[in-house]
Amino acid sequence: MISAPKLWFDLLRRVERKAARLQGKGFGAFSIAEEVEAACALLRRKPELAVDIGGNVGHYAAALRARFPALEIHVFEPASVNVAALRARFESDPAIRINAMAVGREAGNATLFSDQPGSGLGSLTKRNLDHMNIPFDASEGVQVIRFDAYWRDVLQERPIDLIKLDIEGHELDALAGMGAALGATQAVQFEFGGANIDTRTFLRDFFALFGDAGFDIHRITPVGAQRLTSYRESDEAFTTTNFIALRRS
Repeated sequence: MISAPKLWFDLLRRVERKAARLQGKGFGAFSIAEEVEAACALLRRKPELAVDIGGNVGHYAAALRARFPALEIHVFEPASVNVAALRARFESDPAIRINAMAVGREAGNATLFSDQPGSGLGSLTKRNLDHMNIPFDASEGVQVIRFDAYWRDVLQERPIDLIKLDIEGHELDALAGMGAALGATQAVQFEFGGANIDTRTFLRDFFALFGDAGFDIHRITPVGAQRLTSYRESDEAFTTTNFIALRRS
């Protein structure tokens, strides 16, 4: 027979999960349409240039393309299986450029780890997902660049309307490699979740970086973007959550 205390705590956990999701905590795993909608709602002009770092198989880029048919999009994806899928998917779209590389703090070579080739869990850190019974045994060598070099040499230091970052715990590394490009960017959408446990990075780090760079942070929720006016430890939720850093006007 189930004891009353267990029933009570099971109920509290369900309420907790529901309340967290309504705040956007854990909402990010199912929210590409809402992510794009929230980002577009915050942009102060019709976007002309977007960068998708961690493009996977192109769902985010496709959602942007559907919303803005003339938008120029530069996609970065290191997994060879996904690069092939991206090139096949967007081969007829000259305004989408596929870059088969990772973006990080320093240029060089690295190992991409995952549970299987092309997985959305792929990370430059070998994650420990034993508690989820997910082995992390697949790997491949990849090229890593600093984004500021690409911005200078390829984008010719043009203003960027939107950068999307979904690189499984290495978002801060990519931001550190942006240099002056971050100052030319209007909005950065980034993912935060379980991979940040493995990379030992925290939401507090993003608040510090973006605060110094002149951005406000918004959390994407099922009903739109919520501006977070200050950092709170209670916002350190390691379930997949998406945020938008918007440059202050």
